[in-house]
Amino acid sequence: MLVLDLGGQYSQLIARRIREARVYSELVSHRATAEEIRRRNPVALILSGGPASVYTDGAPHVDPEIFELGVPTLGICYGMHLMAHDLPGGRVDRGAGEFGKAEVRFGGALGRDLAQDQTVWMSHRDSVVEPPEGARVTASSPSTPVAAFEDDRRRLYAIQFHPEVAHTPNGQQVLKNFLYGIAGAAPSWTPAAVIEEQVERVRARVGRGRVLCGLSGGVDSAVAALLVHKAVGDQLTCVFVDHGLLRKDEAKQVVETFSNFGVKLVHVEAQERFIGKLAGISEPEDKRKRIGEEFIRVFEDEARKLGDVQYLVQGTLYSDVIESGGTDGVAETIKSHHNVGGLPADMKLKLVEPLRLLFKDEVRRVGEELGMPERMVWRQPFPGPGLAIRIIGDVTQERLETLREADAILQEEVRRAGLYRELWQSFCVLPAIRSVGVQGDSRTYGYPIVIRAVTSDDAMTADWARLPYDLVEIVSSRIVNEIPAVNRVVLDVTSKPPATIEWE
Repeated sequence: MLVLDLGGQYSQLIARRIREARVYSELVSHRATAEEIRRRNPVALILSGGPASVYTDGAPHVDPEIFELGVPTLGICYGMHLMAHDLPGGRVDRGAGEFGKAEVRFGGALGRDLAQDQTVWMSHRDSVVEPPEGARVTASSPSTPVAAFEDDRRRLYAIQFHPEVAHTPNGQQVLKNFLYGIAGAAPSWTPAAVIEEQVERVRARVGRGRVLCGLSGGVDSAVAALLVHKAVGDQLTCVFVDHGLLRKDEAKQVVETFSNFGVKLVHVEAQERFIGKLAGISEPEDKRKRIGEEFIRVFEDEARKLGDVQYLVQGTLYSDVIESGGTDGVAETIKSHHNVGGLPADMKLKLVEPLRLLFKDEVRRVGEELGMPERMVWRQPFPGPGLAIRIIGDVTQERLETLREADAILQEEVRRAGLYRELWQSFCVLPAIRSVGVQGDSRTYGYPIVIRAVTSDDAMTADWARLPYDLVEIVSSRIVNEIPAVNRVVLDVTSKPPATIEWE
């Protein structure tokens, strides 16, 4: 299944919902030609929503020959507008749209096995007022007479509302009706199938070559390592780089854990090397790129010691690719991930990225299928650049130690409260500023610590976690009492968007 990205904020969510129906999907550029799509032989296409009007200069459009491929195609919101605009007989009017929850009368193939009256989520300014020739109207609301249309002969389908969001209660069933009933797709994309496919791909790419894996101890690099080890065995050597930017005791835990997996592991202690590269650097993108480049240089050094190594494994995820602008769609780059946008141009090792098209929750399921222990599979995401991007400002050893101790307190108390698995991420941030405080009848001038905790499914969107006040009080009290350099604790209550999960 291919989802053509037309710039909608929910484009990646459509791809996720398709995968949840156990059909493999990819988010691709709306610039893909009909011939490029035909060569990929997709079971179906979806045209995503988007904020533009079809009448706006520079608005994204698709190759109109896509509609002649005979591939089942579903237009959602702006995708529906494009269908009506590009096909004979269709007409789109500018005007008052419809936003938020709406009640529609819904039928047709997309509405099969659903009640005629449905609650859906609308978000549009323009509206289709005439469906294309040969299409029949299958849904309407008081404000939107043409809320869906279908053309069974040409296998073209369109809906004005968003089935991918939770505010459309039966939206997943609408997508399943399209996938199973119309496109004839089989729900066969499972963790076991992912493992089998990726093992074959890695073997085909690597052959008899020797491989390095940059192991951080997080679930992404761990699953990537086990997948590649399953494919090529002793051709793989894992390199764990202790860059001095890890959480408390993490280096020890990584070495102990992976010694039990039967995977060759080299432990590189490079704390001073990385801290030196970050000296005096406060700009976030510069930090990420310096860390990413230094990782590669360390790997290249280890590769020279090991001999003829040609490949480097990284745990790049699909969300990393999307946020770094890697779909070649219309979405802007949100940030450079150290394993996507931070790689040096002259890198000598060839990349192997077996998780590049998986979201985080999918990686966890693959990890469970591979037999990874639960505590590792469900470890909260930790960024490759580590604590360096949780210090807002210059990275120094003193600030690292301060943040590391504060974060350890937060993790301990979150686990004690039984909330660790419920949170997508929970961590501390240290802004490199100082504020006035009073401790022991004396004036202090210490760092603030920010508590950041969010809930999410895939890190593409996130909501701030409503931590119990008793827990926040305990964490705050412990941090200011146990860490002399800190005299203030605050709570970040911003969702993504508008913020990102990490501060840098």
